Amino acid sequence: MQFMWTILGIFSGLLLSTSIAMADEQKSDMNMMMEKFEKAGAPGEQHKHMAKLEGKWDTKTKSWIEPDKPPMETTGSCEYHMFMDGRFLKQQCKGEMMGKQFEGMGITGYDNTSKKYTSTWVDNMATTLHVMEGTAGDANTITQQGEYTCPMRGHMKLRSVLKIIDDNTHIFEMYGTGEKGGQEAKMMEITYSRKS
Repeated sequence: MQFMWTILGIFSGLLLSTSIAMADEQKSDMNMMMEKFEKAGAPGEQHKHMAKLEGKWDTKTKSWIEPDKPPMETTGSCEYHMFMDGRFLKQQCKGEMMGKQFEGMGITGYDNTSKKYTSTWVDNMATTLHVMEGTAGDANTITQQGEYTCPMRGHMKLRSVLKIIDDNTHIFEMYGTGEKGGQEAKMMEITYSRKS
C-alpha cells in the first residue's frame, strides 16, 4: 500500500511540475506575442513624417474630365490632424466641384507589418470608398495604387503620387488608366499651401 501512495505522490508531483512548466511556457508565448503586437503597432518614423502635414491648408485643384481639354480649376481648404495616438492622419477638405459644394475626408496610415502606406477617401459626391496602397520612393514621395469604377469611364486603375515639397507646400496627383487598357491620364492635381 505504501508503494502505491509513493507512486501516486510521484505521479501527482510530475503532473504539477508539468502544469507549472506549461503555464510558464504559455505565459512566455503570450509575452512574446504581446511584444510583437506592440512593436507592430507603435508609431515610427513614417508616422512622425506624416505628422508634419498637420495644420490648415489652402488648396488649388485642377481636374481633367478629358485629357486633351483644359482642366477645371477650383479652390478650397483642408485640415489635417493625427489621431489614434499618432498612428493615422485624418484629412478633411471643403471646396467646390462642378458648381456644387464639395466635402471629403481621407485617412492615411503606415502599416509597420506590410511596410506600406494605406489611404481611404470618401466624399459627398460619390458612394465609393476609395482604398489605395503603396510605398514611399523616398521620404517625401508616396505612390499608391487602387481601383475605381467611374460612372462615365467604367472600371479604372488608379495611381496617386503625394509629393512633399517643403513644410509649407505639397502636391497630390491622381492618374487613371481605363479598363480596356490605353494610356494613363492625369485626372487631378491639388496644390496645398499652408495656412497654419
